[in-house]
Amino acid sequence: MRIRKLLCAALLGAGLLSGTPAVLAETLQIGIGTSDIQTLDIHRATGFDSMLLSYVFNGLVRFPPGSADPAKLEPDLAERWEESADHLTWTFHLRKGVQFHGDNGELHADDVVFSLTRAADTTQSSQAAAFEPFAKVEALDDYTVRITLKRPTPGFLGLVANYRGGNITSRKAAEKPGANLAAQPVGTGPFQVAEHVPQQYVRLTANEQYFRGKPKIDEVYWRFVMSDSSRDLAFKAKQLDVIYGRREQRWVTSTRDRKGVELDIFGPGEFRTLHLNRTIKPLDDLRVRQAVAHAVNVDEIVQFVGKDVAQKGCSVVPPGYLGQDCSFKYNYDPAKAKQLLAEAGHPDGITLPVVVSNISSILPIMEVVQNQLGKVGIHLDMKVVDHPTFHEQIRKDASAIVFYGAARFPVADTYLTQFYDSDSIVGTPKAITNFSHCSAGDEAIRAARAEIDGAKQLALWKTAQQQINDDVCGVPLFDLRQVWAHNDNVDYGYKLEGDINIAPPITEQTTVKH
Repeated sequence: MRIRKLLCAALLGAGLLSGTPAVLAETLQIGIGTSDIQTLDIHRATGFDSMLLSYVFNGLVRFPPGSADPAKLEPDLAERWEESADHLTWTFHLRKGVQFHGDNGELHADDVVFSLTRAADTTQSSQAAAFEPFAKVEALDDYTVRITLKRPTPGFLGLVANYRGGNITSRKAAEKPGANLAAQPVGTGPFQVAEHVPQQYVRLTANEQYFRGKPKIDEVYWRFVMSDSSRDLAFKAKQLDVIYGRREQRWVTSTRDRKGVELDIFGPGEFRTLHLNRTIKPLDDLRVRQAVAHAVNVDEIVQFVGKDVAQKGCSVVPPGYLGQDCSFKYNYDPAKAKQLLAEAGHPDGITLPVVVSNISSILPIMEVVQNQLGKVGIHLDMKVVDHPTFHEQIRKDASAIVFYGAARFPVADTYLTQFYDSDSIVGTPKAITNFSHCSAGDEAIRAARAEIDGAKQLALWKTAQQQINDDVCGVPLFDLRQVWAHNDNVDYGYKLEGDINIAPPITEQTTVKH
């Protein structure tokens, strides 16, 4: 008993348990590996922020809880929809009676028009490039929305699903005097944001008017516990019910052996890539970028990460995505890397400034990369920062190599557009995540978007991947699967096989017993 009291005192001192209600029977405690959120604006959120917001919002369609399979998309805010014969017009019929959080009233078609128009606005959305194919979004009446496309769009339904820019917010809430969607998001989901204590937690409360029924738990605490060991300690003491795990084999193996604990390992994985920023010299020299590619031993990295959590990449497009082509790859060849550096005028090697996040799924792997590159004379001057600062810095071209992982809707166009189309270069009006300032595949990427013949589209995606590979815009590493764990007092309410928002969905069916 004394040990447990001391543990609780330590956690309280760290701010972990502050805000915990006296009665825990209907409260779910989730431990997250970051120091705070960046934004709660659904059109700006990424990473942990978008995971949290997946509990708050709905799309017109949705991935069923526990699934990330596009073939299983089902109605969400829309009851049904029709597609025109030319694939350019989609008409959605909304559920009636769906209520927004707070006093923001019923969902209407105008809210969908507002949300999707905002998602496509480069001044308000980080996902705008994905919505570029939208020509018009209009309300035909209060419960009918028509979306007109410029061209047939691969994976269109993924754009209006419960994922990032496809989520629907309230026009009324957004246009209130003093409204701040970055701090007080308004959705229709099973939970609503009630409180944010910086660097401690976000508290969510049940949406009693949720159209699928009142949630079975009253509150969810999304707790920021940056330290892996502190998070693990609190989980072992059952002060946390669900935790973001360490995506490394040793942790998975040890956790699997714990009594009363269930591991959650699922996809889609976040595809890890080293993006080479050619705006930072000498990476503007193709030979130097080639040297980096030949110096990286991907097999060694995958072995380090572990067989349960890592799948080796073979293209700049992630494994399992429609259109991935593995005809082109870089071979580990340190002698060749040294030769290329010498030919580029750097026989004594180079030093590159690199910004690295301190989270456990990034820092240890970058230390392996640092060691590998150092063996051929490519020295990384690594600046380790917290995760929000990492995201800020890599979008300001502060890092010569950006180690980045992402899960996207599993069609090649999505990944190629967001990471390798020049319209997506960081710092530009349509900026998304083109950290390398790559433009090599632009023509093929854009032609593929407009191509309605499936075989021709695949051929164009293949061409784009070859051009990006030849220009060494990035070095693909591995697909890192999601690793979470929950105590056996938690019942998610579904079978967890995957989740597009890369976190276990907490739904109206989720229960917890204390």
